Amino acid sequence: MTLADSSTEVLAVPAERGACPFDPPPAYDRAREHDPVAPVRLFDGTTAWMLTRHQDVRAVLQDRRFSADATKAGFPFLSPGRRELATGSPTFIRMDDPEHARLRRMLTSDFIIKRVEEMRPQVRAIAVELLDAMTRGRDHADLVTEFALPLPSLVICLLLGVPYEDHAYFQKCSSTLLNANSSADQVHQAREDLNAYIKQLAESKRAGGDEDIIGRLMRREDLSPDEVATMGTLLLVAGHETTANMTSLSILTLLRDPEQMARLREDNSLIRGAVEELLRYLSIVHTGLPRVATEDVEVNGRTIRAGDGVLLMINTANRDSEAFPGADALDVGRDARRHLAFGFGVHQCLGQPLARAELQIALDVLLNGLPNLRLAVPFEQIPFRHDMLIYGVHRLPIAW
Repeated sequence: MTLADSSTEVLAVPAERGACPFDPPPAYDRAREHDPVAPVRLFDGTTAWMLTRHQDVRAVLQDRRFSADATKAGFPFLSPGRRELATGSPTFIRMDDPEHARLRRMLTSDFIIKRVEEMRPQVRAIAVELLDAMTRGRDHADLVTEFALPLPSLVICLLLGVPYEDHAYFQKCSSTLLNANSSADQVHQAREDLNAYIKQLAESKRAGGDEDIIGRLMRREDLSPDEVATMGTLLLVAGHETTANMTSLSILTLLRDPEQMARLREDNSLIRGAVEELLRYLSIVHTGLPRVATEDVEVNGRTIRAGDGVLLMINTANRDSEAFPGADALDVGRDARRHLAFGFGVHQCLGQPLARAELQIALDVLLNGLPNLRLAVPFEQIPFRHDMLIYGVHRLPIAW
């Protein structure tokens, strides 16, 4: 079957989650079991393919016959806002090589493991300071606003050379950019505002000797100020939104699973592996990674034609029991290193070493610093981010 004759059995995108807010939508789980390369209907009535199995998603992510270039015909979008975000001022994650590789190489040294390991003491100090401020003279707080969001925001501001005092402004713009319900005009305006903010900041660094990322990019002769602004905006948004939501959602998940939380508290050496397992289990990039085929390709018995869009569902791939036996259960002792939470192939997340370090430190500081950590409201009152591209919770009231 090709998309041209797929008038039946078409899934909706997005789909509703089931009874457990940590699990992928049941319709997508069923697709993985019975129709792993399934046609899906997009917001504008067009169709694309949804891939849900681990081996298929992993294979396509490293297949150069699938393009990440959002300007190519057939590229799948989930809303007018997503289309504007991807095509209005494309970043290197929406480009193919060699341009993608050229721009990415300019940032590689900032996120390599050696550089991140050097930053660990500084990140830990920030986390401890946030915990102290959150708990001073109180017995409850919102984990999102007082710890999970400030931690990665402070770190990425440090790396980029962005004043953290401006966090309310760039977090507001970021929220609009990542809201699945934002209109194209709203996304356009938020992106223009944030690009202008970064561009002005970059111009102020042109003559200086700032060694932060924006300062160094601004002194390159092969980048325009607009390109610096686009790259800075991407890093600023991606650098705090994903880790913030993983931190909050991880703590909530552990609070719902006291046995797993107790294992981590009894043996701190499990934390590194537990972060990989939580990344696998939660897969917060829950709307899929979009690609478009540039040639006819057969995947799992179906032909994807050149020009067909595909959505690679890393949340269902990471729950594939063929890759991870008992995949629907959280097991902090599991070897989950083959998860796809950061993508795979040439476009896999550039900042994953930093994200891993921040998550490991956050869990360590919170679990050991708050031995009586608990929810401050009933679980049913937790507002989940069904409306955002990055899944998580809007608020997480906790007590200790």
